[in-house]
Amino acid sequence: MAANEPTTTPDDLTEGPAVTGERAEWLETLAKHRHFLRFTTRDLTDEQAGLRTTASELCLGGLIKHVTEVEKMWAGFILGGPSTMTDFTAITEADRARRADEFRLLPGETLAGVLADYAEVARRTDELIAGLPDLDATWPLPKAPWFEAGAQWSVRRVLMHIATETAQHSGHADIIRESMDGATSMA
Repeated sequence: MAANEPTTTPDDLTEGPAVTGERAEWLETLAKHRHFLRFTTRDLTDEQAGLRTTASELCLGGLIKHVTEVEKMWAGFILGGPSTMTDFTAITEADRARRADEFRLLPGETLAGVLADYAEVARRTDELIAGLPDLDATWPLPKAPWFEAGAQWSVRRVLMHIATETAQHSGHADIIRESMDGATSMA
């Protein structure tokens, strides 16, 4: 295919927007890492998706929930900057407890439900990427102990963070699944 011919997102949950160039590469990268994360939950029950199989507090359903929230939060940042995010220097114990619940499949939550939420957030992010006028646009980062004071991120840097976060948690999910029943994503 010639470099200037349109490509389509290979995401297996939604048909993504037709885009070219760097945006197509971002969509392809995100689709690949999202696929591997979702693939770790294949053929599981809700109970299995909520199991902790390693020393960590993580479970597969919780990882899907967390990655969904992270992607939604950073997509909001792309659109509205730091005002769309929490001032992480002012987090309370109640905020920490809510954040911990983000990593668990809670009573009443289902694997199908968290996967559907993830698919919807991914679809909206893909539409955002396809329609962004400027990947170099920047916003100051929100206040957080892990961000350098006064630092700014471009849209491109935010997309890199979303892809990195998804890939990292896909690896965590693979370990959790392998510990559960020996199934792996790549073998």
